[in-house]
Amino acid sequence: MPKRADAFDIRLGKRLRAYRISLGITQSALAEKVGVSFQQIQKYENGANRMAGGRLKRVAAVLGLPIAALLGENESGGNPKTDDLLTEVLSQPHATRLLRAFLAIKPAKERLALVKLAERMGRNPH
Repeated sequence: MPKRADAFDIRLGKRLRAYRISLGITQSALAEKVGVSFQQIQKYENGANRMAGGRLKRVAAVLGLPIAALLGENESGGNPKTDDLLTEVLSQPHATRLLRAFLAIKPAKERLALVKLAERMGRNPH
């Protein structure tokens, strides 16, 4: 009986997605470089499928990362809860675009206005 993906695989997939998006690589481009279909990359990112060791090594190499980064092994001794939060945020569609746009806003008052708008929208979704 094949092993099913578990919570670890889901976190791995989210980290994969966050790194891929932050590097501006599409699922299709990553899939082509790794030698799988883009649907397979989707399944890895969603935690629907487990990633074998050899495939993990190829994915990390294509992304220019150590395998430990995808596994969530923080060599810098950071806070794992913070790492999980950042992974969760950065794996969301458009999050990287929003963060880059936020960084481009120089006046602190305008940045704060954007934060307040986002907070209001989060409390009152329509």
